[in-house]
Amino acid sequence: MTRASIRQTDDVVGFQWLTSHGEPATLAEVVAEPDSEPGRLLPTHLEALDDVLVGAVGRWGRVLGGGRPPDPTERVELDALQRVLDRLCMEYADALRASPARPDLRAGQIVGTAALVGRRARLALGRATPEPLAGQLDAPPVGVVSGYADLVLVDPDRPGLGARWVVRTEDGRRLPATLDMLLHDSSGVRREAALDEHRAALRAVVAAEGTTGADPSTWAASLEWLLDELVLAMRESRSSAAVTLRRFDDAGLIVSAAAAAARARAASG
Repeated sequence: MTRASIRQTDDVVGFQWLTSHGEPATLAEVVAEPDSEPGRLLPTHLEALDDVLVGAVGRWGRVLGGGRPPDPTERVELDALQRVLDRLCMEYADALRASPARPDLRAGQIVGTAALVGRRARLALGRATPEPLAGQLDAPPVGVVSGYADLVLVDPDRPGLGARWVVRTEDGRRLPATLDMLLHDSSGVRREAALDEHRAALRAVVAAEGTTGADPSTWAASLEWLLDELVLAMRESRSSAAVTLRRFDDAGLIVSAAAAAARARAASG
């Protein structure tokens, strides 16, 4: 019996699933075939996605890291890369819903890394999404700052519009902060409590898909910001794009958030 397989060529970024009849399909469509093997197909998809990420970092690492701007050819390639990563993350999430499988830690790590690399590609292309609370925070000073961290909602009446971390100083200023900075560069921060608060904010944005009243690109930007901060805080090191997870619920959250953000970007063109 012919089995579903992956088609991948050196001149095209990413890969494409083929049904048992050799026809192009999504992973969910392949999983839905009679006598399919979700236990083989889903891990195979992740392995192929991981290979795409390794190749992308090896090929465009300096550009993705901000070391130099992309040349005209690289701009076309990076645009294709970020679109492919979005598609492959969506395909994995859709296939999970069509099967009894659940995302494991490796799934969260690979999809989280894909979300991070995709965002770095968009940044290199000059497509940075607006930061939450842009224009509403004070400029950070040079040196050590005394204060306490607070996760501030963009709109308290609509938690689906996201949030961002700030440091409130003793003199009343609100300074921009990141989850990674709070967890690794700050003293007195309750690490697990901060992570749980961040997870809750991200879940609220995912759950609000299509209900916030905001246009898809604005909602996607809020979601991308929170997801990016969570993934960055869970990297093996600050010089690495690889993500390390220790909780299965983090894997499910990352997979659902990455797919939701990709859907929103696709809807907004």
